[in-house]
Parts: sequence; structure tokens; C-alpha cells
Amino acid sequence: MTPISPQDNALYERLKEVIEETKSMRNPLIEVLRQAQDIFGYLPIEVQEFIAQEMNIPANKIYGVITFYNFFTMKPRGKYTINLCMGTACYVKGAPRLAQMMEEELGVKIGETTPDGKFTLSAVRCVGACSLAPVFVIGEDTYGRVDTRDKMSAILKRYE
Repeated sequence: MTPISPQDNALYERLKEVIEETKSMRNPLIEVLRQAQDIFGYLPIEVQEFIAQEMNIPANKIYGVITFYNFFTMKPRGKYTINLCMGTACYVKGAPRLAQMMEEELGVKIGETTPDGKFTLSAVRCVGACSLAPVFVIGEDTYGRVDTRDKMSAILKRYE
């Protein structure tokens, strides 16, 4: 494990408390990972190794869970995550074009975070708003019928 700073030490102590609090649960791993991601912002290898050691679980099992579930991330995310719907309705109504416009506007590819740490661009299977296709979601806000660069840019500017 890499050396930890005093600030990191406090984060690891909090994670240790979470592990202790969840020991009575039947299968606590997902809850521990969820809370670890809340504490650290993401789940780097060092955190995975710490959890493996503290819970006496093989590190490869933890890695498997993290890579299986879309919710978990091993890379830092931006302040705002943009979930771009790539479901059938959105795809047919222009989601690939919208994805290209967003990548150009933000200067990142899907799965990446902007250098300023403001946005993470993510593609998802469906957001359940097919009648508004193409759709993307930022936090709790859903934006539909975004079919021009001007509409998309105006929406992103709200988060500046």
C-alpha cells in the first residue's frame, strides 16, 4: 500500500468504523464499498486492498464487484456526472450525435472526467424517459429533446 497522509489516515479510520458497523450484516461488502466510495469519492486499488485486509476477503473478489456494478468507480469523478442515455429510443433519436457534441464541448471521451474536475461523461443503457429522447441526466435533473449543440451548451452552462 502507498504511504498515507494524515488526512488519508482519518478517511481510513472512518472506513474502519464502517466495516465494524456492518459486520453484523449478512453480506456487507456492497454496503462497505458504497460507503467507502462516499468517503473517498472513488475506489482506488489502495482502498480495495484495505477493505480486503480488514474484511478478510480476497482483493480480486472486491475488484470483481466494483467492476461489475456501474455505480462503483475506480477513477475520481467530476462534481457533476452526466449520464447520457444510449437506450434504443435515445439512440434512434440522435444519442450518438449528442454524445459526439458533448465530447467535443467538454474535451473528454465517454468515461472520462474534465481536467477541471467539473464533469464526468458517462453513457448508460436507459434512464426511463424514452418519450423525451435523446436524454441525459445530471444529478437529479433530466434534460430531454436535446438535439442541437445550442440546447446542450445552454444546459451545461447552468453548471458552470
